[in-house]
Amino acid sequence: MRKDKSSGGLVYSTETGRMCPACRQPVAQCICGKVRSPASGDGIVRVSRETKGRGGKCVTLVKGLALDEGELTALGKQLKAACGSGGTVKEGVIEVQGDHLVLIMDVLKKQGRTVKQAGG
Repeated sequence: MRKDKSSGGLVYSTETGRMCPACRQPVAQCICGKVRSPASGDGIVRVSRETKGRGGKCVTLVKGLALDEGELTALGKQLKAACGSGGTVKEGVIEVQGDHLVLIMDVLKKQGRTVKQAGG
């Protein structure tokens, strides 16, 4: 077992895998994730492209959505279907495979969200 020096809590167990630092339960059995409030932000959705650390492949990122996990997953599914590509939702960020910046921004604007392009 390895201990994280900064918080003093268990972060990984060979028996159960990743551990939640807040409730110290395995991530699959974490109780604090169900109680967490959605991420608060400034109300602006930021859409950007990224290729770093992805083997040169482009990924479109959607950040700044103040939604709970279920709503975020549903929106991610809707955006992936609109783009006709795969993707995932990780830590409050929707990742859509490929360069779909303009299409995703249009979809989000039609839903009445304030959208900005982030990055270059």
